[in-house]
Amino acid sequence: MNNNIHDQTDFPNEEEPEIKTTSKKVTIFNFILIAIIFIGLFIYMLAVDGLDNIILVLQQVDYKWVSFGLIALLGLWFCDTMCLHVPLKKLYPTHKFTNSIKVNMIGQLFNNVTPFSSGGQPMQAYALTKTGKRASESMSILTMKFIITQIALLVFTVVVVCFELPFFMNLFQDFLWVAILGFVANIFLVIAIVIVGIYPKLIIIITIPWIKLLAKIKAIKEFDKTKEKVSNSIIHFSNQFKFIYTQKKVILQIFIWATLQSLCYYAITYMVYLAFGNSGITYWQIVPAQAFLLMIMTITPTPGAGLGAEGGFLLIFQSIFKTGTINLAILFWRIYTFYLPIIVGALFLIPSKKAKTIKSSNVSS
Repeated sequence: MNNNIHDQTDFPNEEEPEIKTTSKKVTIFNFILIAIIFIGLFIYMLAVDGLDNIILVLQQVDYKWVSFGLIALLGLWFCDTMCLHVPLKKLYPTHKFTNSIKVNMIGQLFNNVTPFSSGGQPMQAYALTKTGKRASESMSILTMKFIITQIALLVFTVVVVCFELPFFMNLFQDFLWVAILGFVANIFLVIAIVIVGIYPKLIIIITIPWIKLLAKIKAIKEFDKTKEKVSNSIIHFSNQFKFIYTQKKVILQIFIWATLQSLCYYAITYMVYLAFGNSGITYWQIVPAQAFLLMIMTITPTPGAGLGAEGGFLLIFQSIFKTGTINLAILFWRIYTFYLPIIVGALFLIPSKKAKTIKSSNVSS
């Protein structure tokens, strides 16, 4: 079998996929919404905790753990970058790690300023095409990264939850069914992605009646055009999926980096927990709690899961944090996972010297 990546992703009968990026007006609106949420959190903290208590708690914070939280965040960014860099380096031997960092951080920015993290991948693909990479190859790599990181996160979380099942059931005893439903939904999401990749024709057959229904109720204007567009998208995704399957070594490397990324992501919450003088809960017990919060965030339709993230953190962690510290803990956690990625990601949008076009070369695996 020919495992040449360039040949595998070079589909001569397909058009280059259109990359739709977030409009400036939408981005500005989302930034305003983020600012309103940030200001609202401050007002809420002042109203509930009072300025004196906030100052007192800030004086008692163990900034050693705050520093470790920053290290965990940097580790998360590094691992996420490696998940992208490994397949890029395979396809483009002259591709630089610094370019992977830039593309990754642009993704971090737009994942946090768009609802459902919908803007990250298109902006990353756009950034890659600006350096001379084909849109189809860029989307194949980003699809590979998404699928494998989702599987790694799910596997890691499920394994930890199994070992910490008594703690998990006790913590979520009032809404255990919601937590279980969330995990099952994530498992089915991964299975659905695999089915689309393996059986594109079946998915097209299933999809067409729904397109007809939408056309009948005037939800879409042109049935034939929409049908063709959806069918082409499914076929293109299937081709990308089959390409991914041929790259066993690359898959393994991404999976390892994605698992390390999960370790770092959960470590951030644990460092916040320790920074506020809490004890009695282990890192491994933080994992299922944070995983459930992540589930809440994925279904919150605001930039960076605003309000859903803060409300979910309060709901889940207030019983295991010291009295009077939970609101500041939310702020610290959001600085790590939300505001810093936006600030640092925005720095990578500052114009620099025009990147040289990198030509892809044939590399056998």
